[in-house]
Amino acid sequence: MSDFNNIKITKKPNIYFEGKVFSYSLLFEDGSRKTLGVMQVGDYEFNTEEKEIIEITSGQLEILIANESEWKSIESGITFDVPANSSFKLKVAEVTSYCCSYIKE
Repeated sequence: MSDFNNIKITKKPNIYFEGKVFSYSLLFEDGSRKTLGVMQVGDYEFNTEEKEIIEITSGQLEILIANESEWKSIESGITFDVPANSSFKLKVAEVTSYCCSYIKE
Protein backbone atom coordinates (compact mmCIF):
# COMPACT_ATOMS: atom_id res chain seq x y z
CA MET A 1 0.00 0.00 0.00
CA SER A 2 1.56 3.31 -1.03
CA ASP A 3 -1.06 5.66 0.49
CA PHE A 4 -2.82 5.77 3.84
CA ASN A 5 -6.29 7.19 4.50
CA ASN A 6 -8.02 8.43 7.65
CA ILE A 7 -4.95 8.75 9.86
CA LYS A 8 -3.58 11.06 12.51
CA ILE A 9 0.07 12.05 12.23
CA THR A 10 2.16 13.22 15.16
CA LYS A 11 3.82 16.60 14.63
CA LYS A 12 6.75 15.79 16.88
CA PRO A 13 9.21 13.33 15.33
CA ASN A 14 10.73 10.32 17.05
CA ILE A 15 14.46 11.10 17.01
CA TYR A 16 17.22 8.53 17.56
CA PHE A 17 21.01 8.49 17.34
CA GLU A 18 21.48 12.27 17.50
CA GLY A 19 19.06 12.84 14.62
CA LYS A 20 20.56 10.28 12.25
CA VAL A 21 17.32 8.27 12.44
CA PHE A 22 13.90 9.88 12.72
CA SER A 23 10.29 8.96 12.11
CA TYR A 24 6.73 10.20 12.43
CA SER A 25 3.95 8.14 14.00
CA LEU A 26 0.78 7.39 12.04
CA LEU A 27 -2.29 6.48 14.11
CA PHE A 28 -5.14 4.66 12.37
CA GLU A 29 -8.86 4.60 13.20
CA ASP A 30 -8.66 0.91 14.16
CA GLY A 31 -6.01 1.68 16.82
CA SER A 32 -3.06 0.38 14.82
CA ARG A 33 0.18 2.34 14.53
CA LYS A 34 2.92 2.73 11.94
CA THR A 35 5.95 4.96 11.65
CA LEU A 36 7.45 6.49 8.51
CA GLY A 37 11.10 7.37 8.83
CA VAL A 38 14.52 8.00 7.38
CA MET A 39 17.93 6.62 8.42
CA GLN A 40 21.25 8.22 7.54
CA VAL A 41 24.31 6.10 6.75
CA GLY A 42 25.57 4.40 9.91
CA ASP A 43 25.31 1.44 12.29
CA TYR A 44 22.34 1.21 14.67
CA GLU A 45 20.75 -1.16 17.16
CA PHE A 46 17.06 -1.12 18.11
CA ASN A 47 15.01 -2.99 20.70
CA THR A 48 11.41 -4.05 20.12
CA GLU A 49 8.46 -4.33 22.47
CA GLU A 50 5.89 -5.36 19.85
CA LYS A 51 6.41 -7.39 16.69
CA GLU A 52 7.56 -5.06 13.90
CA ILE A 53 7.09 -5.45 10.17
CA ILE A 54 9.50 -3.12 8.40
CA GLU A 55 9.25 -2.22 4.72
CA ILE A 56 12.24 -0.52 3.12
CA THR A 57 10.82 2.07 0.71
CA SER A 58 14.17 3.36 -0.58
CA GLY A 59 17.83 2.72 0.11
CA GLN A 60 19.90 -0.25 1.17
CA LEU A 61 21.02 -1.81 4.45
CA GLU A 62 22.06 -5.01 6.18
CA ILE A 63 20.20 -6.45 9.17
CA LEU A 64 21.11 -8.86 11.93
CA ILE A 65 18.16 -9.95 14.09
CA ALA A 66 18.85 -11.16 17.64
CA ASN A 67 19.54 -14.91 17.84
CA GLU A 68 20.42 -15.08 14.13
CA SER A 69 23.99 -15.60 12.95
CA GLU A 70 24.03 -14.07 9.46
CA TRP A 71 23.56 -10.50 8.23
CA LYS A 72 20.92 -10.16 5.49
CA SER A 73 21.05 -7.59 2.69
CA ILE A 74 17.85 -5.58 2.35
CA GLU A 75 17.00 -3.05 -0.36
CA SER A 76 14.07 -0.98 -1.52
CA GLY A 77 10.84 -2.97 -1.78
CA ILE A 78 11.83 -5.66 0.73
CA THR A 79 9.93 -6.23 3.98
CA PHE A 80 11.24 -8.05 7.05
CA ASP A 81 9.82 -9.01 10.46
CA VAL A 82 11.37 -8.55 13.89
CA PRO A 83 9.88 -10.48 16.82
CA ALA A 84 8.44 -8.77 19.89
CA ASN A 85 10.78 -8.29 22.87
CA SER A 86 13.83 -8.65 20.66
CA SER A 87 16.50 -6.50 19.04
CA PHE A 88 18.11 -5.96 15.67
CA LYS A 89 21.25 -4.34 14.30
CA LEU A 90 21.40 -2.34 11.08
CA LYS A 91 24.28 -1.30 8.83
CA VAL A 92 22.77 1.41 6.64
CA ALA A 93 24.78 1.78 3.40
CA GLU A 94 22.89 4.76 1.96
CA VAL A 95 20.12 7.08 3.12
CA THR A 96 17.17 4.74 3.62
CA SER A 97 13.46 5.35 4.17
CA TYR A 98 11.11 2.88 5.81
CA CYS A 99 7.60 2.15 7.00
CA CYS A 100 7.31 0.19 10.25
CA SER A 101 4.08 -1.52 11.34
CA TYR A 102 3.66 -2.44 15.01
CA ILE A 103 1.73 -5.66 15.58
CA LYS A 104 0.08 -6.43 18.91
CA GLU A 105 0.02 -10.17 19.47
